[in-house]
Amino acid sequence: MASQPDSPSPSNSTEINSAQLPFATPALDFPVVGIGASAGGLEAFSELFSHLSTDTGMAFVLVQHLDPTQPSLLSDILSRTTSMPVQEAQEGTAVAPNQVYVIPPNRNLTIEQGRLRLTPRDSGSRLNFAVNIFLKSLAADQGNRAIAVILSGGDSDGSHGIEAIKAAGGITFAQCEDTAQIASMPSSAMATGQVDFVLPPAEIAVELGKISGHPYVAGRAAVAAVPPPGQTGEINLLSVLNIIQSAFGVDFSTYKHATLQRRILRRMALYQLEHLEPYVRYLQAHPKEVKALYEEILIHVTSFFRDREVFDTLKQEIFPQLLRDRPADSPLRIWVAGCSTGEEAYSLAIGLIEFLAELPQAQTQQIQIFATDLSEPAIEKARLGIYRPSEVMDVSPERLERFFVPTEGGYQVNKAVRELCIFARQNLCSDPPFSRLDLISCRNVLIYFGLALQKKMFPLFYYGLKPDGFLLLGSAESVGGFINLFRVVSSKHKIYAKQASAQLTPMELGSAAALTQATLDVAVTPPRPAAPSLSEVVDRLVLNDYAPVGVVVNNMLEIVQFRGKMEPYLSPSPGQASLSLLKMVREDLRLDLRTLLHEAQQSKKPINKTTSAINVSGLLRQVHLDIVPIQPEAASKVGSDPYFLILFTPWQPLPELATAADSEPAQPLSPEQALIRHLEQELEDNQAYLRAIIEEQDATNQNLRAANEETLSSNEELQSTNEELQTAKEEIQATNEELSTINAELHRRNLEAIQVGNDLENLLSSIKIPILMVNTDLTIRRFTPAAADLFNLLAADLGRSLRNINHNLTLADLDTQIAEVISTLTLKTQEVQDQRGCWYDLRIYPYHASGNRVTGAVLVLVQIDTFKRSAESEQNYAEAIAQTVGESLVVLDDNLRVVTANQRFYSTFQVSPAETESVRFFELGNGQWNIAELRSQIEDVLPHNTQIIDLRVNHRFERIGRKVMSLNLRKITLADGRELILIAINDLTPRPDPPPADPA
Repeated sequence: MASQPDSPSPSNSTEINSAQLPFATPALDFPVVGIGASAGGLEAFSELFSHLSTDTGMAFVLVQHLDPTQPSLLSDILSRTTSMPVQEAQEGTAVAPNQVYVIPPNRNLTIEQGRLRLTPRDSGSRLNFAVNIFLKSLAADQGNRAIAVILSGGDSDGSHGIEAIKAAGGITFAQCEDTAQIASMPSSAMATGQVDFVLPPAEIAVELGKISGHPYVAGRAAVAAVPPPGQTGEINLLSVLNIIQSAFGVDFSTYKHATLQRRILRRMALYQLEHLEPYVRYLQAHPKEVKALYEEILIHVTSFFRDREVFDTLKQEIFPQLLRDRPADSPLRIWVAGCSTGEEAYSLAIGLIEFLAELPQAQTQQIQIFATDLSEPAIEKARLGIYRPSEVMDVSPERLERFFVPTEGGYQVNKAVRELCIFARQNLCSDPPFSRLDLISCRNVLIYFGLALQKKMFPLFYYGLKPDGFLLLGSAESVGGFINLFRVVSSKHKIYAKQASAQLTPMELGSAAALTQATLDVAVTPPRPAAPSLSEVVDRLVLNDYAPVGVVVNNMLEIVQFRGKMEPYLSPSPGQASLSLLKMVREDLRLDLRTLLHEAQQSKKPINKTTSAINVSGLLRQVHLDIVPIQPEAASKVGSDPYFLILFTPWQPLPELATAADSEPAQPLSPEQALIRHLEQELEDNQAYLRAIIEEQDATNQNLRAANEETLSSNEELQSTNEELQTAKEEIQATNEELSTINAELHRRNLEAIQVGNDLENLLSSIKIPILMVNTDLTIRRFTPAAADLFNLLAADLGRSLRNINHNLTLADLDTQIAEVISTLTLKTQEVQDQRGCWYDLRIYPYHASGNRVTGAVLVLVQIDTFKRSAESEQNYAEAIAQTVGESLVVLDDNLRVVTANQRFYSTFQVSPAETESVRFFELGNGQWNIAELRSQIEDVLPHNTQIIDLRVNHRFERIGRKVMSLNLRKITLADGRELILIAINDLTPRPDPPPADPA
């Protein structure tokens, strides 16, 4: 929250006693504030402490990234900004309130049982997350009395610590980005979504002072002064839960009330509220706070490969059992219940892929991972699979390279892994479970459930598993009393197997609120009622025989309870059964009763009246009516309707004689006179009732006239609104037509894309040329069947790194050459052989995506083995001809260096190949071929002509003497563009006559 909302004023209503909440017992009875910073932190520290009160009762521990080779002056500098004692932390120092402790250089700092502990920094690691280390230990040591503050800094240190503090029930702060010199640390902390206050350092100091005395974080003395919650407190807690249920449809009433109270009290501390009633009103007025409380109850504490030993055990013991003798068409089905933001599901998927890579026979095994959670934001994040660098710290570099793709601001799980996981919102307490599952992972979810809800879960898990399925729980959870359903596989890692012959407890679906201890413990015998005491018997006798009879009716005048014998006053009416009071009351009481009820409904006060004479059991009697509005505690909510208690008390019989005057004896009333008196009394009652009705009707008419004027005004507004709606409707229709057009275009393009995809699939599968496509991180993107044989690829290798593939090419630096092509955007071509000796022309092209972006490389290998061997054969043929001709032959390159010569040349001019090859022609034999005439012809004439025929040269050589030669020179251009010069030398030197033969 960028700033704190206006807090409702506290009242003297019921409080939540934080001493009764199930925290990890804090080691100290006062809050400890962990403050982390890096670059730019000194200025933020100074501003914070210059505005901080010195009597908050808190201890402050400062953790900053310091140069490990230099002494720290931080404690001396801060001593000038605050009057609190500032000292450098020492091993075993007991933390005290209103004091400041500073981390020393080249040390990591933790807190244990209220004492500071120092350990050497890891010298082999380039990064040191000192803030995370301290805040995690602070969360474990102090629980709800832990407070974290992240100030200016240049990395992501502190974000994991913030999450640990929030999960422990602590309060978190971060410096706002526009006041931080370097905002990376506060920004990373805010990106976790676990920061309560985002403020400048000066305002953080003010807020710390406000919350320092709140019972949630205050010491034991302050907590002891808080009265324990009573019945009203329980009602207020249920009111909070009802507000959440109305907003999100989730009933938390069967969660552990201690956990719920802890989360509610933590939210109250943010607004400096110590009572539940003001917080209930605050929730009713601020829907955003309802959502914040809802998300906070759904605690998201997870990470990749959490408890690494558990995943090692799954790979070594559980996965082999799940895949043993599994049919090829039977997918492996896993349910991750309470998946949070998806790390657990993706960790299982990665572990399965790694396990299957070691089993060639299981490469095509299908995997289905269902991951569910109550939180929509958590599910959305899980579906995207994008995580910050701090969230993938526990992933090894090899896994990060193979299973993740770098994105802006973090990493995304690659598509091959994401496609294995299906994320959905599900209420574990009420929604049906998945079925035919091989493994259920429900880690650290049941610890937040009440006992009744926990007992509901295990039959549900049992139902969802196959007969040979497994259940994985969190480190603090167990199957409890359901050992008949599950047997222990690994007690250390909380892995259980479904019992094949267990008797299943009935599985209950629906709202968790319907669960009661009686429905779960069916064998419990209901207690027998105790015998009534003497006083209870006497009370019952008095109420039945001497108290007035009566009924209780609701606001609709329907009877909800009878009290006593009602025969003289009420009787069922003929026809359809009804409990309406006015239908059942005797007719001569109906008018009086209706009038009194109307007055009681209007005034909300008790009303009583003695009626005129009625015939009761043959005697004329008067009946005294008492009507009392009542508001039972169950209906005490604002706006609920009251009930009415109606009591009938019989009055004395009417006298049979009436006296005309005091002096005259009483004369008996004739029947006509009695009837007249009765009618006169009834007429007076009717006139009074009619006057009340007329007055009420006049008031109603005035209200109706006012309402009519308001209706006319509203009607004009509605007409104006209707015109606006008509205009909006036309705009929406136009927009709808545009959307229809766009939809048709998208449909057409989708069909074209499908056709292009089919064409590409058929092209790649039909051509016999090995083609391999890779991404920038050298993960395999696509390949042809011919490439599969050459690179030893399977369908499951899509998404794997080419560096992990043993290909058949005799090329050691293939991955280096591909990376060079991607970085330089230049084509590479060369001739390579496979391990069988077959020749290929390898060409590596950059992979150009839309927008001319290079997102990988394409390898194309064309088999040239036949051509290569034919060329070698032709070369051998040409060499054989050259060696057998009678003339001397020499081949020169364009620099006039000898490429080769035939044996005739070597023998005629008495030189060796070592003295000849790669030597300039005019430097052979100490320059014996440096003949001016020949040199001019070769250097001047030959570049302009393609051949020289019969060039006569007469030259004396040092070793062989004079030679007369005829030279033929010819320029040859090869297929690759190189130019060579072929020189044929015909020796014309006259041979001496042979000596005469000896005469016989």
